[in-house]
Amino acid sequence: MAPCRTYSDAVLTPVSLRQRGTALQTRTVTVHSRWIAAVFGVMCAAMTNVASASAEPPPVSPQAQAAGLVDVRSVVPDARIDLRYATADNFVGVQLYPADARCLVHESMIDGLATAANQLRAQGKQLVFWDCYRPHEVQVRMFQEVPNPNWVARPSNYARSHEAGRSVDVTVADGHYGWLLDMGTGFDDFTPKSLAYATDGVTAEQQANRALLRTAMEAGGLTVYPGEWWHFDGPGAKDPRPILDVAVH
Repeated sequence: MAPCRTYSDAVLTPVSLRQRGTALQTRTVTVHSRWIAAVFGVMCAAMTNVASASAEPPPVSPQAQAAGLVDVRSVVPDARIDLRYATADNFVGVQLYPADARCLVHESMIDGLATAANQLRAQGKQLVFWDCYRPHEVQVRMFQEVPNPNWVARPSNYARSHEAGRSVDVTVADGHYGWLLDMGTGFDDFTPKSLAYATDGVTAEQQANRALLRTAMEAGGLTVYPGEWWHFDGPGAKDPRPILDVAVH
């Protein structure tokens, strides 16, 4: 794809606007170049994002390969990756993953996630990933912050769910405009409204949006965790396995 030109490369021409007062008259208004620059920048960014979404992700590490982990973008090329634990925008309030963390999932989830993404894509929607594989030490840190197994899984001597790369935290975005569908709560909202089938304080539209996500994920054989509308388990997610020693980048 050719690089985006700067706004100075574009031809700036006056725009004629016809305005009605006591009589019709034509006034020429010159559009401010900074406004054009801003609009052009947004268009350029959008085109760049489209191009990068179709790019093949780099290979995962040998350790990740040995554990059967793959980059979710190799399965869902248009996946939107927003790993909250790679930023301080999470319930712990500190960055838990490196900034270049990747969304890794176990290969057993490949078909299910592809099916869910295809179903949403057909409706003009896009899967957004908030969390995927989670290292054991991060799970320990989370439980120290919120030692309530109803909200944060208690660490053990085995890997399950996120720690095994067999669960994902996801939501849905509009495939054209990019905004998130209103689900009634944000990510890691430790209130009754975050329950998957909550109705109190959750509008009909929000319930329908959650159902849209559940239906797509269930079509791929992925099961929602009743305590969190955003959490879905893949095959064998609850089975105990050896703790993985795999970095998230």
